[in-house]
Amino acid sequence: MRTLTQERRDALTPQLAIDILRKGNDRFVNNLKANRNLLQQVNETSEGQHPLAIILSCIDSRTSAELIFDQGLGDVFSCRIAGNVLNDDILGSMEFACKVAGVKAIVVLGHSKCGAIRGACDRVRLGNLTSLLRKIDEAIALETETVGDRTSANTEFVERVAELNVLMVKRQILERSLVISEMIRQSKIALVGGMYDVDSGAVEFYDSRMLMGAASVGS
Repeated sequence: MRTLTQERRDALTPQLAIDILRKGNDRFVNNLKANRNLLQQVNETSEGQHPLAIILSCIDSRTSAELIFDQGLGDVFSCRIAGNVLNDDILGSMEFACKVAGVKAIVVLGHSKCGAIRGACDRVRLGNLTSLLRKIDEAIALETETVGDRTSANTEFVERVAELNVLMVKRQILERSLVISEMIRQSKIALVGGMYDVDSGAVEFYDSRMLMGAASVGS
């Protein structure tokens, strides 16, 4: 697998960038790896980097984006924070990745059995974690199917909140970043959500909810 050059990366469409990640996850699930020389990639990226995507995911030790998408050095920017929530610093990092560094896609990646989602559902309060978990409260409010047990003991409730949290963060990116929303309108980048299954290793992309160009489906 060759290191991404600016020419090769710039030739990608946003959809092709997502397809590369999808195929990488297929390799991961099937216990395969692209043949790449990481030390060679260290040398080839020493003077610059040309990633194809920026991925916002959880800090969970099982959700390393480079591993689950089978990517090498210089292929992706990786932002990690508990609960894959959004803040100003992450949004600024996304704007840098898109407008300055030239990535083709933003991926908001949640995962099953997320401890941050569980903590938010249980209204955990602990030091600085408190304000982080409150960022998930809106996703909890959006989950209206559950009228009974709305705690981490209800697995289905937790997983629905995790999905809604991904969709909520996608919406927040568009609402809070004129830079990114304009690039999406111009079809320069794609914004897509997905969910990583910690049991199988598979990523489900929300294809029907991808935002790219003037047409958008989902929220």
